[in-house]
Amino acid sequence: MLTPLNPQARATRLEVLRTEYMGQIAAAAIRQGRPLCVVPYVLAQPGAERHADLGLITSYATRMGWQVAFSSFADIGQPLPLTRRPGFTAACRYAAQGYAHGVLAIARAALTTDDDSYARVLEHLRERQVFLAHLPTLREHTP
Repeated sequence: MLTPLNPQARATRLEVLRTEYMGQIAAAAIRQGRPLCVVPYVLAQPGAERHADLGLITSYATRMGWQVAFSSFADIGQPLPLTRRPGFTAACRYAAQGYAHGVLAIARAALTTDDDSYARVLEHLRERQVFLAHLPTLREHTP
């Protein structure tokens, strides 16, 4: 019988998977001679908080050498399951249609804290050649 991973180990494994998928998709874009482009996604009320989050996302993308898509997407209120967030769904669709290589959020918690949901969205996006990224925490050193 398999012993389930403790929550911290599972979160770490998902982060490794996320960066692996991101690297694969970025490498494919580079081979095609295309600059890497991300679409911003925020979970924030309209106004100052949303504007600040979008500013941080844009600054980070610029520092990474990524282009930022012309469109950005957002949801408001308490974090619903990802499948019930029209802004997140639209951001993923936008990227999958070829307008961006990835969806960039302020933090993983702005997406979901549920590991099962996070794993499903990582796979769903990878199948569409889209990566998921978020700004690093103080402890992280990778995008």
